[in-house]
Amino acid sequence: MSVLALTHATLLDCTGADPADDMTVVSDGERIVDITPSSKPLPASVTEVIDCAGRTVMPGLMDAHVHIGAVDVNILEQHRNYQTSHAALKMGAILTRTLSQGYTTVRDAGGCDAGFRDAIEQGVLQGPRLLVSNAPISMTGGHADFRRPTERGDSMACCSQVGMNALIADGPDEIRKAVRENLRTGANQIKVHASGGAMSPADELDTVQYTVEEMRTAVITAEAAGTYVLAHAYSPSAVRNAVAAGVRSIEHGNLIDEATAALLAEAGTYLVPTLSTYELLYRQGAEHGVPAANIEKIRLAHEAGLRALEYAYRAGVRIASGSDLLGPQFEYKHRELELKAEVMSAMDVLVATTRTNAELFGLADDLGTVEVGKLADLIVVDGRPWEDVGVFAKPGAIGSVVLGGKVMLRVN
Repeated sequence: MSVLALTHATLLDCTGADPADDMTVVSDGERIVDITPSSKPLPASVTEVIDCAGRTVMPGLMDAHVHIGAVDVNILEQHRNYQTSHAALKMGAILTRTLSQGYTTVRDAGGCDAGFRDAIEQGVLQGPRLLVSNAPISMTGGHADFRRPTERGDSMACCSQVGMNALIADGPDEIRKAVRENLRTGANQIKVHASGGAMSPADELDTVQYTVEEMRTAVITAEAAGTYVLAHAYSPSAVRNAVAAGVRSIEHGNLIDEATAALLAEAGTYLVPTLSTYELLYRQGAEHGVPAANIEKIRLAHEAGLRALEYAYRAGVRIASGSDLLGPQFEYKHRELELKAEVMSAMDVLVATTRTNAELFGLADDLGTVEVGKLADLIVVDGRPWEDVGVFAKPGAIGSVVLGGKVMLRVN
């Protein structure tokens, strides 16, 4: 096994401690075995050294809301445009690029199946640790029902078999079966839709979709298998239903008010704001063929997003971090951190993107901070991100990426 030392680093461990200068992090195999001042001689067992030359070493970034299957910005139409093999190859390229951006763990919020996770774990494909939800679960006419109003039956059956495909289920019995099918095919967690959405053809942003009973069925079924449910929700009423059902995280939450933020804090439910996707879709969606009606819904979500984050931040909600970027817009992941930093401190944004995300995923024993015993998922950053998260937007900001003690990207 390789013994790796990252030397002369400014260490940002994301535990809440202040950064420490001139430190060395040593991993043996997959895990961190020592963190020490660089003045201490390296162990004789070290086989590889990265001299960080004062750059920041921190945990790999995490994204709690990606859609690897969204290979185009206009997800309303993409399933009609690609062969299954073509879509799969595009998804693989997105995963590899995501790792090079410094994201070592991502949670797919629907559309990416377990085959992509297995390909990464087997070394067939280079990418981050991948947690998949398989097919998101939607009611008929709900947020993940991409049929046009003129279409009948299962229009997705004739289209690409990978990408933004959903399971349509109505009522507790159908939902239970849909959850079990996702678990059978390897889902790490379950995604349901509690409200309407911006990128769907037949609902409004603030509509309430699944009932408490329906979502509670999903939660009970997932928990019986040792996992949890994340819920797409915008409006206060939809968020309240999801919290009452016992979901683990609320995705988006752009329309929440102060009372709903207080409820999230009291319940201990995680909030995963996804601000950058609305900004980029509002600016660029039309040129990618997104219909005007959807652009209007995107505008509403965009204008309310920062206010909702401020309510949650003040209330003490457990704020995680996701991006929800579609197609080529995933290149702008850094923008998510910059937008959150308009409300949160830079350090709190980094903690949300590392430690809190790991807690949300149930992986805090292994990931999210730089500590002895944890997996060596590390990035080397040129700059001081705890002062300015904008450093991630600079070309070449990510100098090296280490995944489980293995150097995946090395610039110096």
